[in-house]
Amino acid sequence: MHILLVYNPCAANGRAARTLPRVRELLTAGGMDSEIVLTEAPGHATRVVRVADLSRFDGVVAAGGDGTLFEVVNGYFENRGQRRPPLGVLPVGTGNAFSRDIGLGTGAVGAAVDLISRGHHRPIDVGRFTTDGQTHHFLNILGLGFVSDVGERAGRLKQIGNLSYTVGVLLELVSLSSYRLTIEIDGEVLERENIFCEISNTRYTSNFLMAPSASIDDGLLDVTLLGKASRTRLLRCFPTIFTGEHIHLDEVETFKAKRIRIETTQPKVLAPDGEVYGSSPVEVECLHRAVEFFAPRATQHTQMSTPSTLAGASSSRMPGSGSL
Repeated sequence: MHILLVYNPCAANGRAARTLPRVRELLTAGGMDSEIVLTEAPGHATRVVRVADLSRFDGVVAAGGDGTLFEVVNGYFENRGQRRPPLGVLPVGTGNAFSRDIGLGTGAVGAAVDLISRGHHRPIDVGRFTTDGQTHHFLNILGLGFVSDVGERAGRLKQIGNLSYTVGVLLELVSLSSYRLTIEIDGEVLERENIFCEISNTRYTSNFLMAPSASIDDGLLDVTLLGKASRTRLLRCFPTIFTGEHIHLDEVETFKAKRIRIETTQPKVLAPDGEVYGSSPVEVECLHRAVEFFAPRATQHTQMSTPSTLAGASSSRMPGSGSL
């Protein structure tokens, strides 16, 4: 098996560089002939995959966190070649939310290499979004509002690992404010006073269980809206986002959709897969099973029956108890 491995040595605050010798050993032990490209700066991974002759490879693998995978995915879809081999990931970064969703925790390099060497892959959904006249792709999430502000803050705190997102939330609460949002979900238009909007393909955002019922192969994206709430209320409810219980709060609405359009009274920065990229207005759609990915067979939560979308003004909002 011949793979293109796009490796970010700066991932996990530089710890990924120290993991590279072990990765080489595991690849060799797995019988893989790997062509390794070390990324040198933001955007390099996208450029590498965009111009690569993908017909030469049996797989394209991103080694890093969600940001590295985001760059590789975008280079993959910008590549003009006729053949696209399966994608894969080695979770050696800080944020590995997508890896976690397919059963690979941070640092589970051995398990990831084993999946690739055995050729275990399956089709998964891809999110596509258009902003500022440009189109990009994501595998994990696309957020705006408070969540994108947290992502931007967390990017400056990566040296503390996954805690960077938790600390980012607490720091951003100090300057919390709502904004007016118009969102079109599969043709139905909603007006909201909003704090954040998260569009999820996966269940996890960092170590937050943002979208508990999300599935990476159901052809739908999960939308989570947080309405206006006080700082005190959000601080009290913050622990529920680790368990997914936040979806039961009165201030939270959840929907499933194929196509979404968002407008805000003032441009809001977007955070696809933890990166800061583009701004509202934005159009988003789910590309059903658009890419083969090295991953285990679907787990139980990805095999659940698909809830209905918003069509007919039906949402999956859960009444809150008001006591959290």
